[in-house]
Amino acid sequence: MALVRSDPFRDVDRLFQQMWSAQQSGPRPMAMPMDAFRKKDSFLLQLDLPGVSPDSIDLTVEENVLTISAERPTPPKGDDVESVIAERTFGTFSRQVVLGKTLDSERIEANYENGVLTVAIPVAEQAKPRRIEVNVGSDRKQLAATPA
Repeated sequence: MALVRSDPFRDVDRLFQQMWSAQQSGPRPMAMPMDAFRKKDSFLLQLDLPGVSPDSIDLTVEENVLTISAERPTPPKGDDVESVIAERTFGTFSRQVVLGKTLDSERIEANYENGVLTVAIPVAEQAKPRRIEVNVGSDRKQLAATPA
């Protein structure tokens, strides 16, 4: 039984990736597919990292840049191993996300489950809508700065 691949464009993409990485000095970090969305008072990032050991995942924040890196080990090699199809990427993966001033980089949380890394970045307290008290003569009224 033989395995047949029928996507010539994938082969061309892989060839260009190999040529590009050969021209670079050292290994080139690969990108991680990511979705980003807001849910209530947090921004959530979800990154696909199948086959990555949780121990290899590293998140760092410097200034307003969140850097996420991970490593997927190379497949087994040896005299008794013959590669038939090699479409998955291996090595170091890296992604940087610029955080806005309205986000609280001190309270970032991350969870890795089923090959998906979810990063929760809360909105900073000073950026959340709040009520502002307005004094009128001797009466006090509360006006909403924004709907709370």
